[in-house]
Amino acid sequence: MHRARKRFGQHFLTDPALIDRIVAAVDPRPGDRLVEIGPGLGALTRPLVQRAGAVTVIEIDRDLAERWRRQPGVTVIEADVLRVDLAALDTPGAAAGGLRIVGNLPYNISSPILFHLLEVADRVLDQHVMLQAEVVDRIVAEPSTADYGRLSVMLQWRYDVERLFGVPPEAFDPPPRVDSAVARMQPRAMTGTESGLAPRLSELVSVAFSQRRKLLRHTLGRWLEARGDAPPFDVQRRAEEVPVSEYVALASALGEPIRPR
Repeated sequence: MHRARKRFGQHFLTDPALIDRIVAAVDPRPGDRLVEIGPGLGALTRPLVQRAGAVTVIEIDRDLAERWRRQPGVTVIEADVLRVDLAALDTPGAAAGGLRIVGNLPYNISSPILFHLLEVADRVLDQHVMLQAEVVDRIVAEPSTADYGRLSVMLQWRYDVERLFGVPPEAFDPPPRVDSAVARMQPRAMTGTESGLAPRLSELVSVAFSQRRKLLRHTLGRWLEARGDAPPFDVQRRAEEVPVSEYVALASALGEPIRPR
């Protein structure tokens, strides 16, 4: 009997109806290059293997990793997912379209994991992830709402995002103290130039939302001045009022920063 370990943020999904619903949303097919983050006791892993034939799991818990090594159709990476080279999993011979990511993500590090996945979005076909409901609300948030922020901009720039359905605490053992939700994220097609915007866009958006109650002239405006950039952009707004497309357009218009001599 495996006891859930708090330090790993373990909450094991046990509700059969919700398990079936998640698997149906993923719709795994034979030959899919499935990667599951945090398989736990296998609520999703087993039906994924049954339908796709194989799955690679990333598991930090040594005891669970050892358990999965004994299961046919399962390749185990025993590691912290934040330290895994996910691009290396998109091996030659994988199904067309790249990796399919599935996971009940540990809530204490869900945002770092999402940004880690963002780095390999060009290798991914889709992602179906369970997260704290408020994190999913932030991912799909519209401008001019309280939930709209850096996470919204960066993920909506790179993915088509969709909140699929909620998951109550009683669907888990042990039950978390928060509601959960399942999100689908499908990477947008991008040119090399567009995908190369990530570092600049990330910095720009971080500056914009660093003091979200202030007008952008106090944050982003000063940052642009320090860079020596003056592209047309209305800084008489708050960060949450600017749609994703305008942040992306600004990042595209920026030149290299002027370095003092």
